[in-house]
Amino acid sequence: MPRARRAAPAEGRLVTDLRHDWTRAEVEALHALPFPELLFQAQSLHRRFFDPTRVETASLLSIKTGGCPEDCGYCSQTAHFKTGVEPTPLMDQAAVVDTARQAKAAGATRFCMGAAWRNPKSRHLDRICAMVTAVKGLGMQTCATLGMLTPAQARQLHDAGLDFYSHNVDTSPEYYGEIITTRTLQDRLDTLDHVRAAGIKVCCGGIVGMGERVEDRIGMLLLLARMQPHPESVPLNIWNEVAGTPVQARAERPDPIGFARLVALARILMPGSIVRLAAGRQYMSDELQALCLLAGANSIFIGNVLLTTRNPQRDRDATLLQRLGMTAMALGA
Repeated sequence: MPRARRAAPAEGRLVTDLRHDWTRAEVEALHALPFPELLFQAQSLHRRFFDPTRVETASLLSIKTGGCPEDCGYCSQTAHFKTGVEPTPLMDQAAVVDTARQAKAAGATRFCMGAAWRNPKSRHLDRICAMVTAVKGLGMQTCATLGMLTPAQARQLHDAGLDFYSHNVDTSPEYYGEIITTRTLQDRLDTLDHVRAAGIKVCCGGIVGMGERVEDRIGMLLLLARMQPHPESVPLNIWNEVAGTPVQARAERPDPIGFARLVALARILMPGSIVRLAAGRQYMSDELQALCLLAGANSIFIGNVLLTTRNPQRDRDATLLQRLGMTAMALGA
């Protein structure tokens, strides 16, 4: 494909290179572009790096639920608040692999295993590594989110066959302290460094709708866009309402057009990354999902549940993709 012209994004023309040196002013100027221009830039970049008719389909399973010692103010699984989620032990490997097999049969190419821990213990990590190896043996990409990791733990997961590690920054550096106090943003960044050093790809994004400002949403994407390299996957989550959490009192669901703007901005800032519509799709109309796919999103979670929260049913997803003339992305694409 011919290379697009290069010009300053503030002038409303195409960004063409992978960059890690974005300034706040540049990103704010992009976000403020007229909506048609913003989507044009996002879709143009999307087509340079991906087939715009292909969507990655991933599946997410909570392999150890509840009882987490962290105080994340948005989370149903924290032990700090009464959210109605009862703690459960780590699942058996056979049950996890059977669920992965069902997810593959339903069209998922990536299988993510999530455990509600501050950080995994050695006895747990050995079992999870066996799960990773078994799921990898099904021919699926493997992903895990287990809390903070040491360098040695990251290497152990890599050796077991883990492809991706999911560890969100959640929000902007400025707003982070308003939602979490038991671990710092630097703690999260350190884990991402350990994962990178071990040779595992990074899945890292954030959550919107927790009472943050639009400026915080832009700041979160700016933080990700300055990472070298960019996260290979960037999940954008709309906060799922969880009674009993501090965020419940100040949450405000993002304006649909505003959320599509955020998707487009993520695509422009990180054009080679998978951008996933993650949690909160049950709040989105088919039309909004289609708009977000046009804006540069190219991944969804399939299945009825994401960890402990609802997700659109598989049949609805399949029907929507069919209506849009879109198909699942092949493994390794």
